Amino acid sequence: MRTCSSPTLVSLSAVTDSQAKQVKVGLLGCGIVGGSLVELLNERSAAIARSTGLELIVTKIAVRSTSRDRGESIDPATLTSDARSVVTSDDVDIVVEVIGGIEPARELILAALETGKPVITANKELLANCGAELYAAAEKAGVDLLFEAAAAAAIPIVRPLRESLLGEDITRVMGIVNGTTNFILTKMAEEGAAYADALAEAQELGYAERDPTADVEGFDAGAKAAIMASIAFGARVVAGDVYHEGISEITQADIAFANRLGYQIKLLAIAEVFDDGADRQVGVRVHPAMVPNSHPLASVRGSFNAVFVEGAAAGEMMFYGRGAGGAPTASAVLGDLIDAAINLTGGTFRSVPSGGDASIRPIDELLSAYYVNLEVADSPGVLSEVSGVFGAHGVSIRSMEQEGLGPEARLVFVTHEAREADLQATLHELRKLEVVTGMRSFMRVIGD
Repeated sequence: MRTCSSPTLVSLSAVTDSQAKQVKVGLLGCGIVGGSLVELLNERSAAIARSTGLELIVTKIAVRSTSRDRGESIDPATLTSDARSVVTSDDVDIVVEVIGGIEPARELILAALETGKPVITANKELLANCGAELYAAAEKAGVDLLFEAAAAAAIPIVRPLRESLLGEDITRVMGIVNGTTNFILTKMAEEGAAYADALAEAQELGYAERDPTADVEGFDAGAKAAIMASIAFGARVVAGDVYHEGISEITQADIAFANRLGYQIKLLAIAEVFDDGADRQVGVRVHPAMVPNSHPLASVRGSFNAVFVEGAAAGEMMFYGRGAGGAPTASAVLGDLIDAAINLTGGTFRSVPSGGDASIRPIDELLSAYYVNLEVADSPGVLSEVSGVFGAHGVSIRSMEQEGLGPEARLVFVTHEAREADLQATLHELRKLEVVTGMRSFMRVIGD
């Protein structure tokens, strides 16, 4: 019977390869991440053996086609098209799942856990939808279910939230957790690229899939936000609880206005907890936001990710690293694999989130400052009429600029923090005013 505890890593630098204890690894999937993991293991196996006393050996790899050439790093003898044989094999001690999707990944992971095998997964979609079931199965079996790579690729955020900050009263987790969208927005901001051109370059570099919907519409970031919220707040949060907006409607005009006002536009994943003692709520959302240049997240460029954690005692912390690509993700998987191997041989495992009770606070009840850009008639009394609508709905204006003349006249507002429902009611009424000829854009402002 294994006990639940944190792993103890003893330095074994004098251990030779022949003295190292073998831990056999079964791999489900051998795409970009799986292939990168095998290459990384081949490169680092001797160093891992010296520092841990464990030799990690890939004994079985489940793939769709066993005849495809996969390069020198993959031993063809390890390949099989029977994925279930990997999780049930006596020649596999730990299972690594990198095939993605819900099924058959869910079924295979449950089968592995039921046989007492630790599982490492990078499957954010699965965890964001079926995490509670998998966490419970791992807890019941007394084995590890580790998923660092599912939250922010190479950035170690799951482990700090589960361990280092376990005693911290975390109030908010906020960050850039999709390297593809950050790459696109950086290209638009720094090189003046159009959205379509920046997306095409991201696809050429392998940052974006042929169908980029999951990235650019915020679904990938939403799944990661659900995972981080579950870990940080011990709550049952699934992907369907997350409010989504993507970046496909962001224009060069938005970028230019943000830059002139001292902001950068970023796609943010935000998870917050609200606890008044009577009703504990969690709000989770993904949307573009204007971030002030003074905020650390504003300087995160290219395909890099960063996660900002706010705690009552620890204050503000930021975790930063690469957020796209096979090698960074494989690095996070390997870190989990080493931890699981140490725990397995030591008879321990790492406890998983309890999934405590918390209701989801809807986006309408969340607070933010806002940027609103209106096309208006160039006539007397327009500003008074428009600002009166803001005031009628309790939305306080922090700053206002008037631009252009005639048909080019615009009013640009930045508000104080307001309730989302009040701001939406304001926008609804503004659209009905005769003096408002168009709604150029509206965006949340975060981090002031």
